[in-house]
Amino acid sequence: MRRAVKQWHCFPRRLLIPLLSLAFILLALLKLPLFNTNPKTVKVSVDPVFRKRVHSYVREVLAKECRPSFARQKMEAEHLSTTPVTEPFLDKKTLLNINKQIFKFPPPFGFLHMQNKLKEILSLLPASSEKRFGGLDCHRCVVIGNGGILKGLGLGPLLNQFDVIIRLNSGPVQDYSADVGNRTSIRMSYPEGCPKVWDDVNPDLKFVAVIYKSVDFHWLKAMITKTTVSLWDRLFFWQQVPVNIPVELSQFRLLNPEVIMETALDLLHYPTPRQHLWGWDQNVPTLGISAINMATYICDEVSFAGFGYNLTQKEAPLHYFDDLPMTAMLKEAMHDVQTEKVFLKHLTASGTITDLTGGIHCNFCSR
Repeated sequence: MRRAVKQWHCFPRRLLIPLLSLAFILLALLKLPLFNTNPKTVKVSVDPVFRKRVHSYVREVLAKECRPSFARQKMEAEHLSTTPVTEPFLDKKTLLNINKQIFKFPPPFGFLHMQNKLKEILSLLPASSEKRFGGLDCHRCVVIGNGGILKGLGLGPLLNQFDVIIRLNSGPVQDYSADVGNRTSIRMSYPEGCPKVWDDVNPDLKFVAVIYKSVDFHWLKAMITKTTVSLWDRLFFWQQVPVNIPVELSQFRLLNPEVIMETALDLLHYPTPRQHLWGWDQNVPTLGISAINMATYICDEVSFAGFGYNLTQKEAPLHYFDDLPMTAMLKEAMHDVQTEKVFLKHLTASGTITDLTGGIHCNFCSR
């Protein structure tokens, strides 16, 4: 989850000084925690029958023969794309062949007026022809969300059996591996969402950086070059960002914003992006649904776990790793989670992707 960020770098230079005082006033507000720091403790009681059904269903998914290119072909057959994704990741190799449409809108939908920043980052990243992960002919992907529905399910050992495991933002594995597993193939995040304490141990993990604003490029450059983020740049993050991402240069990837654009316009059918002074309309896809779309480009079959917000269960845990109640989602103003839920339900009902934990569409609940 993330809140609207301030696009100060988009202002004309003559306006920066008059707005500087306002920036420092707002900084105090931006640094405030998003939710109550002393929430009511959430008690979790998992129905053993439900847990058994979930485990049985995941075993069935893993036991079936993998279908090459299934998810992408199914997605393209059902959803016409006006913004096709040329490559899921951008690197030095793709620099000369970048689709000009990515410069049409500012982040996260594109890199408007950021050609030089993009060129600088791509010049640092090694060229890679990698579209797939591992040496298998057919890959099963699981995108693991941070939803509280994972709490107490004990799915960790089964989730570890997927070929590619995608984790989002700061979702931890240490101390939670019984429920979410401990393997990570991809960690996908933007600066504020990144883990402050890194507990992924896979030596071949890829870190996929997502750009939401201009200053994110500065942070990414610092992470790649193992240098320090400037004090000035730190002012434009809405919460503390990591000072180091402990992976090698070859493990960094930059998400192509076409993935987010396609998710917004062609999958969720949001209107053309229209930015306001203080952020976007409620038309920015969550990182989770963008990751699912990305997964269809790098994996043959795609499943997800830990997705779904049931706001009728007000005291249910929002995340698997803390005690925030579900009601905390009522403060969300940037993402349209209801529209996303309807779309994901359509994808799972049609068999394009698979909901392993039943938070969106439960194939096993009637058993």
